[in-house]
Amino acid sequence: MTYDETLSYLYQSAPLFQQIGKGAYKEGLDTTYTLDTYFAHPHRKFHTIHIAGTNGKGSCSHTLAAILQSAGYKTGLYTSPHLIDFRERIRVNGQPISQAFVVDFVERHRCFFEALHPSFFELTTAMAFHYFQQQAVDVAVIEVGLGGRLDCTNIITPDFSLITNISFDHIQFLGNTLAQIASEKAGIIKRNVPVIIGETTPETKPVFQEKAREMHAPILFAEEESLLQQSDNTPDGKYLYQTTDYKNLTGELGGFCQTKNTNTLLPAIRMLKQCGYKIKEENVREGFAKVCELTGLMGRWQKIGISPNIICDTGHNVGGFQYICRQLSHQTYAHLRIIIGMVNDKDISGVLDMLPKNAIYYFTRASVQRALPPETIQDLASSFGLHGKTYPDVMMALCAAKKDASRDDLIFVGGSSFIVADLLKIT
Repeated sequence: MTYDETLSYLYQSAPLFQQIGKGAYKEGLDTTYTLDTYFAHPHRKFHTIHIAGTNGKGSCSHTLAAILQSAGYKTGLYTSPHLIDFRERIRVNGQPISQAFVVDFVERHRCFFEALHPSFFELTTAMAFHYFQQQAVDVAVIEVGLGGRLDCTNIITPDFSLITNISFDHIQFLGNTLAQIASEKAGIIKRNVPVIIGETTPETKPVFQEKAREMHAPILFAEEESLLQQSDNTPDGKYLYQTTDYKNLTGELGGFCQTKNTNTLLPAIRMLKQCGYKIKEENVREGFAKVCELTGLMGRWQKIGISPNIICDTGHNVGGFQYICRQLSHQTYAHLRIIIGMVNDKDISGVLDMLPKNAIYYFTRASVQRALPPETIQDLASSFGLHGKTYPDVMMALCAAKKDASRDDLIFVGGSSFIVADLLKIT
């Protein structure tokens, strides 16, 4: 098979969550353990760091990987979903898994896994762990796919775990209270393995404390460490941080949410050192300043055009949009134009209620089955005082927005990772 044929086979034979949602979700780890046994437990051959949370886990995963790479460690990175190419999910020192490995993996092992009927994520996780073993990585940063307790990445025993924050997302799987969601994500806490919690609420903190006590896991709350002292935007859209450990630390990622992520990352960097990793100050500085270059991170308050400015962000729930909307309110523009589409398992009303009413809207849909029709979003948006036209895809919405815009306008594109993925494919 060719690479494209192999991807088609994977998408057709193993349900893809980003396409169909709930129908692709498999509860339980039985299939994961079967695959792990078949491949002789590859995740035991390298060190791991496990990262969960509702928002920010992608940025934190990539930044930690960038720091480890800078320090000379051969570093695996497993994240999801991909934006443009499947191979983004599995990287070693920033380089995506090769097409040849993906093809060979499927051809060599399909007779075994076809009988199991694994989900797409189960199969992809097995591929990632097998690849990292074959590449002899020193350490792999592993991002949870969904939740934690029953996520198929949860077979690892990491050097430490990190949970960024808890907000409402995937409630049909994880629960409809913050405490229930926190309990699912706390499921990655392992016996005697340290865990760092980025942000808490009065509802979620006791959940983490109780799980840590149960597992005899040392627990640290980043908010109580207060290692981030000050953060300032720079003229080029980056951040300049003043921290307890690093003065004038430049962060490449410019989204408002990155201050919270940085406050979470700072104790994680200390934890790396406590776990025996040789991390120098210059490694931290390079990781923060060059995370996109080192790891291929995309879609985090990413500017893709000027005159007019065009910015995209993969934030897709209420927790993410609280930062996006605040950041939009701080921008300078003649007119704000928002291209937005969402998928059917999100709190759409919660997001729409936060969006600025002075913007001109271009309602569209991503090229995934879960995408809501733009007319549905338009009808709901009107009840929140948001008005605009509908477009069948991101390309047509972008063309319309650019045609309408003056040089001093701002075009924001988001609402879903898949909207951003469609955007990046055409720009």
